[in-house]
Amino acid sequence: MRGLKLGLVALAILAMTNIANAGGVGYIDYSKVIDNYDYAKQVTKEVDAKGLEMQQFLVDKEKEYKNLDTPLKKQTFEDRVSQEFKAKESAYVALREKREKEVYDRIQNAAKSVMVEQKLDAIMDARGVFVGGVDITDIVIQKLKTTK
Repeated sequence: MRGLKLGLVALAILAMTNIANAGGVGYIDYSKVIDNYDYAKQVTKEVDAKGLEMQQFLVDKEKEYKNLDTPLKKQTFEDRVSQEFKAKESAYVALREKREKEVYDRIQNAAKSVMVEQKLDAIMDARGVFVGGVDITDIVIQKLKTTK
């Protein structure tokens, strides 16, 4: 019985120690970070440029289509353009996903670094925080600006 009481006291002390060492929860406004992160802006411009290239491709092909004179030529042209566009679209989606992941990973690594420096237990998106927590958005932005 005495061992059980000693175990409970040790468990209570351990629980209080963990509470005392808790650093709290930080939160980050992801959209503000994106808006203030030059690399994210560069990636957005690159992806948008590829999207505009696809639109221009369709405009050019539409002009070519209007110059075709027979239904057979038009059908063959549509099939070929459809295949070309699907390939361009797949490449665009792959590029967008790859570049967005790169941005996300960089922001996440900066946030992890800030979490360690600030001795926080976790970092949440600001939209998930109703009350409390520590806003580390500006610290993460500064970390991203100094990290290349």
